[in-house]
Amino acid sequence: MINQRTKIKEKYKLNKTPEKGEGIFATEEIQENELVMLGVIEKSVDQNHSHASQVGEFKHVLHAGQISKVNHSCDPNCGIRVNDTGAHDFVARRTIDTDEEITFDYAMRNYSIDFFPTDCTCGASECRGSITGWKSLPKEIKESYSTFVAPYLLEIDSRVTTRVHSRQND
Repeated sequence: MINQRTKIKEKYKLNKTPEKGEGIFATEEIQENELVMLGVIEKSVDQNHSHASQVGEFKHVLHAGQISKVNHSCDPNCGIRVNDTGAHDFVARRTIDTDEEITFDYAMRNYSIDFFPTDCTCGASECRGSITGWKSLPKEIKESYSTFVAPYLLEIDSRVTTRVHSRQND
């Protein structure tokens, strides 16, 4: 199927998953750094919740289309790039094989996450055990995500780190 807005070929479909209900799966191989899904903001929401995406320090939105069906993984094959409308595009962090589930780390879009069950069920060998926000990620994971994360998370992190260091020096 061709996405009429960008003229890119959609290489994914919605399938049932035994562990997670539904998920998005590749219908053909997707190359590293390839645009996988184009983000389109459907509407703003008053607060963060399981399908909301943070698009600014205090702003959350719902994305249109099937982006909300992309499941979390602690070892994701996609990352986030903010497009010119402020929405999140999903971009392949590595080659994604045909029939592989398309995933991203929810921490790539939300600074804080408080609304998921305590146990993560992603199944990745590197699973952190729980779904966390950006603020709770270890430094080495943040560094590995650096080009695949919403830039406002880096800005918030920088301000928080500066405030903490400032208080420690007082």
